[in-house]
Amino acid sequence: MTEQQLPVWADPSVSPDALDPQGVSRRGLLRRAGLFGAAFALGSAATSRTPALAAGDSGRLGGEDPRLAYLVGDHHIHSVYSHDAKYTFSQLAAKGAEYGLDWMVFTEHSNFGHADFGAAMEHGEILKARAQNPRQLIFQGLEWYIPAAEHCTVFTAPGPHEVDVLTRFESAYDGKLLAYDKGGPADADTARNEAHAVKAVKWLAQQRRSGYVDDVLVLANHPMRLGIDSPHEMRAWRDAAPEIMIGMEGAPGAQGAAIPGWRGATSIRGEYENKPSAQSWPGYPADAYLTYGGFDWATATVGGLWDSMLAEGRLFSVTTNSDAHRIVFDTWKNGDWQPGQTFDNTGKLPDPVNTDSPQPGSDFWPGQFSRTHVGVTRYGYRAVMSGMRAGRVWLDHGHLLDGLDVRLTRDRDRGRGVTLGGRLRVRKGDRLTLNVTVTTASRPNPQGILPELAHVDVIRGAVRGPVADRDEWKAPDTRVVRTEDVSGRKGTYTLRVPLTAGEESFYVRLRGSDGNRNGAGYLGASVDPHGPVPHAPGDGDPWVDTWFYSNPVFVDVEGS
Repeated sequence: MTEQQLPVWADPSVSPDALDPQGVSRRGLLRRAGLFGAAFALGSAATSRTPALAAGDSGRLGGEDPRLAYLVGDHHIHSVYSHDAKYTFSQLAAKGAEYGLDWMVFTEHSNFGHADFGAAMEHGEILKARAQNPRQLIFQGLEWYIPAAEHCTVFTAPGPHEVDVLTRFESAYDGKLLAYDKGGPADADTARNEAHAVKAVKWLAQQRRSGYVDDVLVLANHPMRLGIDSPHEMRAWRDAAPEIMIGMEGAPGAQGAAIPGWRGATSIRGEYENKPSAQSWPGYPADAYLTYGGFDWATATVGGLWDSMLAEGRLFSVTTNSDAHRIVFDTWKNGDWQPGQTFDNTGKLPDPVNTDSPQPGSDFWPGQFSRTHVGVTRYGYRAVMSGMRAGRVWLDHGHLLDGLDVRLTRDRDRGRGVTLGGRLRVRKGDRLTLNVTVTTASRPNPQGILPELAHVDVIRGAVRGPVADRDEWKAPDTRVVRTEDVSGRKGTYTLRVPLTAGEESFYVRLRGSDGNRNGAGYLGASVDPHGPVPHAPGDGDPWVDTWFYSNPVFVDVEGS
């Protein structure tokens, strides 16, 4: 199949009746379309020409996005080329395949050993992994130490310059290598370091615009773990190049950190066990350093930081991932160094050895617990990156759902409407329908639990435009406006939620859980009556508190 030929699920001339009822099946749909054959062998050469996903026509009322298939992935994974991890590429790729991942990003920590030696050696392993796993899209990336802040995922589309761009970026802009990592009100170099982070994002964007690399994306990792990613910094990164700085981890990795009896009585999911420091932004409350149902406070708080950015009317996506370093209950340990060798002079840890005894760890294998689902119109590296840029993303923990499809339409229009990350253009008073098609879990998850979705929450927020205070972290007009009790429902079903366009533009996003643990949201029950809540330290079994989140759909009210 050539790049220009569309499979049945992406061909706009095909009737929706020709698709699965939910329109979102992933592996089964792709297999039936014949994509798990020759198309997978096309690799980056064929997919590098994939155009950006079509957007709705903003010049007319309504809007329509293409049908999508969802590919499941993980954009934050560490191997022996990170100084604090322990697994080989082959181990991680095999586990990703076992747990159903279609795409993976290896994001090794920046340091001198990696910059001097590891990145190039790592690329050779990436090429081997791509050849050995033709049904997976395997990206090379970097975990960037942001000047004056914490970490970001940076990754590129495969191509002749992918390693060169990453290593040049690492050497010129990494906060750890430059000693530009400090920030905070008391640090004399904060302004310089924050400005260097903005320069870094702009430099990456220029590599894409010039065609030196086909594509590059950046996402902030575990933004509230240390509280040093201030709201104004996140806005500055986004505004520097919104086409590449597309969002943040809505839920961090290290989800196994608080399994009872495993890591300690003070452990929290995500390893969010920190307190404010001199580098932390002082406007964050103490509770911001916790996870809520395993999700970062910035995402989990209805009317919080994520919503305050969405209320500006600009997309900022959320994702989830494993941040795999050391897997819970795993029996492998790092191998021994040869005399005279260190990470700084080799850029690689010795390969791991099996001890047959459980070793310390906080993480799950890629795809075992945390999954990011990206809507695509064709298979390939750039298709995944285009889907992420467009915001066609939802995420779940514990394999809570098999599928989710979201479409927002004007009641007077015919067609599919717009989906996650999209924009619907309407008039004041227009009646709308939010169609939420859920496919429930059909098989036990890796823990042996058959997940059951208990509720779906519709969250609506007013769009007010750019904030006057760049450190604003509240969106006071965002709240849960509807909750659908779906307990006991099985298979594929569609919830139809009526909405009416008022005078202001707005957005809607979705959330749901297994119903096992919830309470009043951080900003109160009137905003969020049954949101995620923190667990007691050391008692955070992630498998019994699972959630899904979706990116927003925007509604632009004409004349507002």
